[in-house]
Amino acid sequence: MKNNSFYCKRILFVFGLFISTSYAQIKTNNENIWLHYVGKNKLTEKLSFTLEATMRYANGFSEKQQYFVRPSIDYQLTKSFIGSIGYTHYTTYVYGNPSLNRINTPEDHFWVQGTYMHQKGKLKFTHRLRDEFRFVGIATQQTNGAFEITDYEYRNRLRYMVLVNFPLLKKEDTTKLFSILGDEVFMNIGSNAGKTFLNQNRIIGGIGYNLNKNHQLQLCYIQQHIWNFSNTLQEDNPTVRLSYITNFDWRK
Repeated sequence: MKNNSFYCKRILFVFGLFISTSYAQIKTNNENIWLHYVGKNKLTEKLSFTLEATMRYANGFSEKQQYFVRPSIDYQLTKSFIGSIGYTHYTTYVYGNPSLNRINTPEDHFWVQGTYMHQKGKLKFTHRLRDEFRFVGIATQQTNGAFEITDYEYRNRLRYMVLVNFPLLKKEDTTKLFSILGDEVFMNIGSNAGKTFLNQNRIIGGIGYNLNKNHQLQLCYIQQHIWNFSNTLQEDNPTVRLSYITNFDWRK
């Protein structure tokens, strides 16, 4: 019980961390819908390939918010720890009023990641730390008044996520239905960190259902907070995310 209380306090600490950031001058909100896919592919006893992709919409399906494609190579260092290297391509669209971006903005980044998983009674904990080396498109105004992406700026971002899964329904000792609770915080670091330490915070709660050993569905509510680079705009976005997750073993 004491250990479970310790981990719950850590989760609550992460939940509250975003409150400590500087207040942005303008606050806005968008009601988001995210369609999300994760495909996990086991290649050898220790080596896996993961492909993640998402399409995100703001204010229902009325505006495109963002899409990304994220391949990675994962290596099982121990039973509890996985190391990963990956690449992500983003496009963030012009959405909301006011908008974070003047035009649709591309971003490419490489990242390294460590994922640690452990069990405490019926609770399954997942801790993920990712260091992102980002190249973000910069828009400049042309002589005709229009904006164009003319350069890419390097930025460094650190992400820490903690998730807790709790089984709700089992069938023949296999979990079918489970609950999800967690948080992910995005931190600007390095010499070009912008005007605010926090880039994003996501409070996560939902349920998951294992269709079989290869296919899983998740439905989550996410409270997404975003602070722009200059800390002049803050978004507070209630978000629904529908995830489809596959897990295949190609060694057979």
